[in-house]
Amino acid sequence: MPLDDLIREALAIEAKAALKAGALGFMARALVQASMPHKKPAGVEFARTNGTFTLSMWAPSKVGLPYGSIPRMLMAWLTTEAVRTKQRQLLLGESLSAFMQDLDMVPTGGRWGTITRLREQSRRLFTTSISCFYEDEHREAEIGFRVVDKHVLWWEPKDPDQTSLFDSFVVLSEAFFKEVIANPVPVDMRALKALKKSPLSLDIYCWLTYRMSYLKERIEIPWAALQLQFGADYATHAHGVRDFKRAFLRELRKVRAVYGQAKVEDGRVGLVLKPSTPHISVKSI
Repeated sequence: MPLDDLIREALAIEAKAALKAGALGFMARALVQASMPHKKPAGVEFARTNGTFTLSMWAPSKVGLPYGSIPRMLMAWLTTEAVRTKQRQLLLGESLSAFMQDLDMVPTGGRWGTITRLREQSRRLFTTSISCFYEDEHREAEIGFRVVDKHVLWWEPKDPDQTSLFDSFVVLSEAFFKEVIANPVPVDMRALKALKKSPLSLDIYCWLTYRMSYLKERIEIPWAALQLQFGADYATHAHGVRDFKRAFLRELRKVRAVYGQAKVEDGRVGLVLKPSTPHISVKSI
């Protein structure tokens, strides 16, 4: 989305609180601290690290890992619905087009159409196993889960508006459900939809509003550390870090267009964060 359009979207977001606008959403905390692949991975195992936290993902070889913006929008929808309904079984709408509308997607057919990509990324996300591992000098802890235990999709790609006789649904795994109910990260769904063209923009937005919810003093995070968290697709040598920094700052400009309260700047060796108002205040929930 062009920067001018993002600014217009930001004015609309600021004009009305997310809760009052019916746009209050949530993202799973584990996928805010470290993110999914941005591009199609070469293999079926993937990991990203954020300090003492490591997110690892494994997928069946015939399916592959989820990547890009669609799984992120799916995760936001699943988490939001879990928090809203307090139920593990979530209905996905009476038709394919109705569900895609919830994700701000226009149904298009063909090999590269949105219907094909949504079905593929849904399958990848729903069959992937995830491990969240914490380790410091004195302790370690790990939780492993799949996002869903079961998914049933009665969608007709050739007629996305067709209403099925049976409901399409997913059943969240108990471990994932308990995690997102206990620790949801509040986000503005309008911001996610405005930034959905870029998975890196989505990651930065969710991370910033989460980080600002507890940041008490100025901190500078080295670019090399941010690369481990956000940019595993870039080489780890000096040129790779510079390439990542350039891409991060480009997407950060888009994020700040919708989240102008975030006080961030390019520092001496990394990104400087200063205490800021979270985009969605926990107190407003």
